[in-house]
Amino acid sequence: MTLPRLTLWLLLPVALLAAGPLAMLTFGPASLKTEWRTATQRPTGLAPDPATHPEAIVQVYAGRAFNWRGAFAVHTWLAAKPAGADRYLRYEVIGWNVLRGGGAVSVSDFRAPDAEWYGAAPRVVGEVRGALADAVIARLPAAVASYPYPKTYTAWPGPNSNTFVAHLGRELPELRLTLPPIAIGKDYLPDGGIVARTPSGTGFQLSLGGLLGVLAGRDEGFELNVLGLVTGFDLFHPALKLPGIGRVPPS
Repeated sequence: MTLPRLTLWLLLPVALLAAGPLAMLTFGPASLKTEWRTATQRPTGLAPDPATHPEAIVQVYAGRAFNWRGAFAVHTWLAAKPAGADRYLRYEVIGWNVLRGGGAVSVSDFRAPDAEWYGAAPRVVGEVRGALADAVIARLPAAVASYPYPKTYTAWPGPNSNTFVAHLGRELPELRLTLPPIAIGKDYLPDGGIVARTPSGTGFQLSLGGLLGVLAGRDEGFELNVLGLVTGFDLFHPALKLPGIGRVPPS
């Protein structure tokens, strides 16, 4: 094989992996013009009103990451409301807290549970209510405390916000949590591990530092991770999984 042809074959996979993120920058929701100081964080109406929904509720949200990062990935977080409570708490990892000398893990009611993530409207990717939510909430503090990277944040390949939420999914199997394929960092396994259960608990994954790996599960389907960019398919909920784009069609 000649050198030009070999170069072409090496560049082709890179081009295919980059096509989705480039499309998101050009035509999709990612924007390079967003200014964080003026980006909106409005409630979106996805969280049930505690006044009319007294039961325990746990929801997991995903919103496009800020600025150019949104072409590649989403930011995920968990919101929980015990039975009878009048507000939700948000559980998430926020990178700039680390830059300011604080901890990565944030537990607060500062933002609405369903607020836009700096201009990006989220969607619900997991939810339990009633008795299942009670069981999750009872064990949530211990699951948060066991997160192995409470003072560390690395946007790529992790540990980051998606590493944290994936950890909660593994610790709280009642969630049956399936994270979006564009949740970069979800495959960064704790403590340098190579093999783990998937966040949904319905399969297993092999991952080398979140940079290279494979995943197969009943709820997740099949995923191939190359440099944090995921391609794959789901047969139970028919869809393709494409880097930067996510599921096609969306779930």
